[in-house]
Amino acid sequence: MKTSSLVLAALLLPAGVRAQDTTRSESGVRVGITYTPGVRPTLAVLGTGAVDSVRAVIERDLDESDRFELAPRSSMPGTVDARALTALGVNYGVLVTGAAGGRVNVAVLDSRNGSELLHRSLDQGTRLAMHQAADEIVRAITGQPGIASTQILFVLNGRIARVDADGQDFARLRSAGWPSLSPAWSPDRRTIAYTAFVRSGQPIVLQDVASGARTVVPGTEEGLNITPAFSRDGRSLAFGHGTEEGMDIYIYRIGEGRGAAGGRPIRVTNGRFSDNLSPTWSPDGSRIAFISNRARTPQLYVMASDGTGQEVLAPFDFGATGQTQAPEWSPDGRLIAFHRDVAGVPQLFVVDVDDKGVRQLTGSGRNEDPTWAPDSRHLAFVSSRTGARELWVLDLETGRLRQLTNVGGARLPAWSARRTSN
Repeated sequence: MKTSSLVLAALLLPAGVRAQDTTRSESGVRVGITYTPGVRPTLAVLGTGAVDSVRAVIERDLDESDRFELAPRSSMPGTVDARALTALGVNYGVLVTGAAGGRVNVAVLDSRNGSELLHRSLDQGTRLAMHQAADEIVRAITGQPGIASTQILFVLNGRIARVDADGQDFARLRSAGWPSLSPAWSPDRRTIAYTAFVRSGQPIVLQDVASGARTVVPGTEEGLNITPAFSRDGRSLAFGHGTEEGMDIYIYRIGEGRGAAGGRPIRVTNGRFSDNLSPTWSPDGSRIAFISNRARTPQLYVMASDGTGQEVLAPFDFGATGQTQAPEWSPDGRLIAFHRDVAGVPQLFVVDVDDKGVRQLTGSGRNEDPTWAPDSRHLAFVSSRTGARELWVLDLETGRLRQLTNVGGARLPAWSARRTSN
């Protein structure tokens, strides 16, 4: 079977390494694009002795939420109450204290009125419980949960790997075939989908996260099948299916228990001798954005989920920018992130879905394959700024940038929903 050079280049060939800005600080790096941070409340996280390790994890999670200014612990008094916090200019205090049975109590104090916004008990030895506590703290103060209890899938040397949102608990997953590419999470985190290069072909595999049980999406036993993406309700899977006549987007309806849905995938594009790939769903499932090279240079298109109404969403600027790749719709539905060549080097962009305004997020070095956190303000992506391909996280509101992995060769990340259990 013949396969387009566009598809193979996007999935299999390693990108070159280029120099990138190296300005660093303890709180992160700022890329060459101007950001205007909003006013953030000041927060202090306090805990000593046996619970200090729990405090450290929660404090780091809150810092990496990018929603607070953290007060230095050295300035905190021994006895903490609303009056003491107010005197030090601290809006909120997070108190981490030991409890019976090896448990830990976490409380959030509002210094303005002395009220307790949150109180919960957690298992001291469970990192997930600490991450979930941090997410609840963010929700108690801001009204929206944090992202500490999430994970990111990515490809490392042709295998699927996983890492927590704080860069800890790296693990390699067992998967079918080599290489395994383009991993995607189901919204409930119970299933992942990916392309498996096996002896008989390149099918889309659905794999149960807990048991490792696998099924093949019907109709993908032949041809090249890539870039799977779940709809937000988890009931549909869109992907690119390629033959010698080109590549088109198909939709597979997923049955109960992630088994067969009683039918074969339905084609929703008809790009004879062109490539249509990298679908991404709008949150309500009514539209799909995707990449097509029907006009020679790959551009970002959007269509209704039944394939009607196809139109260019973010055309490139002739002579200024080049091909567009790897789109992902934000969970709040407002933006689509993607990477696009600028002077031959991929940079991160977002396009506003309503007014079609395009904004560039990075300005130097190679930055590609963006994926959204559930909060719609953080993006994980691949960058070579350290000399190797690693995962980085960018906060769109403050411009803060932090390195997530140190493994070398990371590719194709996918951010999960928040975890409610292991």
